[in-house]
Amino acid sequence: MKIPRLAVTAFAFALLVVVLDQLTKAWIVSGLDLREMGRVEVLPPILNFTWVENRGVSFGLFGDGSARWMLSLFSIVVAGVLGWWALRADRRLLISAIGLVMGGAIGNVIDRIRFGFVVDFIDFSGTRVFPWVFNVADSAITTGVILLILDSLLSERAAKVGLAAEKS
Repeated sequence: MKIPRLAVTAFAFALLVVVLDQLTKAWIVSGLDLREMGRVEVLPPILNFTWVENRGVSFGLFGDGSARWMLSLFSIVVAGVLGWWALRADRRLLISAIGLVMGGAIGNVIDRIRFGFVVDFIDFSGTRVFPWVFNVADSAITTGVILLILDSLLSERAAKVGLAAEKS
């Protein structure tokens, strides 16, 4: 089976996200020893690095760690479905979105399997606008989802324009 060039792009985005995510987490865990320090002020009060062991999903759901393997399996399935979707996708924005979400899911599942939790450390809570602590993988997932929505809106609009042209 020949892998389409656009799909290769999605897989490259995913790989880039996984590498960046794991490198930053390795630096936080081993280089900076943030776990022992707890918090490092980077650009106070706007940006800090704060150690958070995310054992659940968004907003503390399953925060007791009871769903570790279920969440890991779910993330692997999501990444697999996204990989399959990338093989069939034909729009660059969609490919970028798929790659970002796939890479973020894989980056976080690596943590769940290795540590039993996801390492979160980027903290903008000092702004009082964004209270959550997150990581590179979370950022990629969020950006990817926004791009998926944007791609959906743009492709829907293009379909309507094409339909209007066919009617005339």
